[in-house]
Amino acid sequence: MADSEIEITADLVRGLLQEQHPDLAGLAIREVAGGWGNQMWRLGDELAVRMQRMAPTPELQLKERRWLPVLAPRLPLPVPTPVRIGEPSARFPKHWTVMTWVPGEPLDHTSISRGDHAADTLAGFLRALHVDAPAEAPASSDRGGHPKECTDGFEKFLQAVDPGNIAADIRAVWDDAVAAPEWEGPPVWLHGDLHPANVVVSDGTLSGVIDFDAMFAGDPAWDLAAAWVLLPSGTASRFFDVYAHADEATIRRARGLAAMKSLFLMLMGQNGDRGLPGGKPTWGPAGRAALDRVLTDGLM
Repeated sequence: MADSEIEITADLVRGLLQEQHPDLAGLAIREVAGGWGNQMWRLGDELAVRMQRMAPTPELQLKERRWLPVLAPRLPLPVPTPVRIGEPSARFPKHWTVMTWVPGEPLDHTSISRGDHAADTLAGFLRALHVDAPAEAPASSDRGGHPKECTDGFEKFLQAVDPGNIAADIRAVWDDAVAAPEWEGPPVWLHGDLHPANVVVSDGTLSGVIDFDAMFAGDPAWDLAAAWVLLPSGTASRFFDVYAHADEATIRRARGLAAMKSLFLMLMGQNGDRGLPGGKPTWGPAGRAALDRVLTDGLM
């Protein structure tokens, strides 16, 4: 069966569980909206089934299976942790994983009202995550380098979004990031894809981080961009004070990367508004709000 012909349904998920993990097959199964490379299904109250969908290879799920059990015990926020392995079969020739469910509302569907608490929480989470990675830690082919290596992507997003009279201000932030010195420390563990759909909120503050399939080792600036992409206006300075390990050059790189990520979110929002495949309507407003923060919360 071709990948495009595989329809993932609740009946398929239950059938896979009956075949490979029958003790879980009686739990309630509910689809979770969102996701690109993987589709998520709630399994009871405490678990979820992560089904490989658009991802052309299983490496992303296999990476989560290998490294999340190593990282999760030292992280101060809940993250999804694999508890059962689903192997490819005649019924579904792709990988799937049963993981712990992280409760909360994705940030692209809600907002943070306790900004200082969220800044402290995110800083503490990233301080715990950003430790030296082992030599066998995964690398990334499309992110993790100095901003100067991403100029083509930045230009593509800027032109596609066409932000009008603030384009020059955005470009100035990017140019400053490109001019910043490179990261000279050892590669550290990174989430790699911190944006509003990959964190969850409860009681007005960050309560969990999800979707680690982009995790890799590299420059912490890629995660520190979240100070602008995730946190409310006026809290970036507090975040960096609590994080305490980012020098001026790292902050400059992070701010430029935040500008690029914000433009990408806006582009995905535009595509969603137009009904294009892969578009995310909720990402547009989140991206524009993040871009405003990039331009107003400069720290320097």
